[in-house]
Amino acid sequence: MQKVERALISLTDKSGIEGFAKELEALGIEILSTGGTAKKLRDNGIKVTDVSEFTGFPEMLDGRVKTLHPKVHGGILAQRHNPAHREQMNAHGLQPIDIIAVNLYAFDKATADPACTLGDAIENIDIGGPTMLRAAAKNFHDVTVIVDPADYPQVLAEIKATGNTTLATRFKLCVKVFELTSRYDTAIAAWLGKVDPATNAYFK
Repeated sequence: MQKVERALISLTDKSGIEGFAKELEALGIEILSTGGTAKKLRDNGIKVTDVSEFTGFPEMLDGRVKTLHPKVHGGILAQRHNPAHREQMNAHGLQPIDIIAVNLYAFDKATADPACTLGDAIENIDIGGPTMLRAAAKNFHDVTVIVDPADYPQVLAEIKATGNTTLATRFKLCVKVFELTSRYDTAIAAWLGKVDPATNAYFK
């Protein structure tokens, strides 16, 4: 079993992340992060590598592009036991990302505000988060994906015991991802379906 080497953490709901990240750091796992999550981890004395440093490409377009890069998605999607994938990773300088701990922009919370405009709602549609989550869930054979802080203890316990999580745990967490992204897209579609883009009027 391949040991976990690297985790990418990028969260809207940061509850419990300091303890989780400190445990990962103590296990020798490199932590990649972005924006406010990276700041929170550093403020708690945890060593963090910015995703922009990892990819060699800056965050841009007002934060719309942060993790959408082959060094992120190649690191998530590469099948570790596929010789062709390993060869391509070596050729392109890709490194595996073994844990993805991500949750999504709070679209429901933003649109619950009566003052929310169509423009506000659009900016609260997460792109990079669902993309990473779906990639990690698709590659559950190799990647542990976490969307719920309640799963931190089990993940840590398994890594401490064997160096990685079990396939059964990774599959369970994969299912939680698709449940989340399904609800998320449904909420977006439902809200946008009640908006007149010409007048920005929302019809409840």
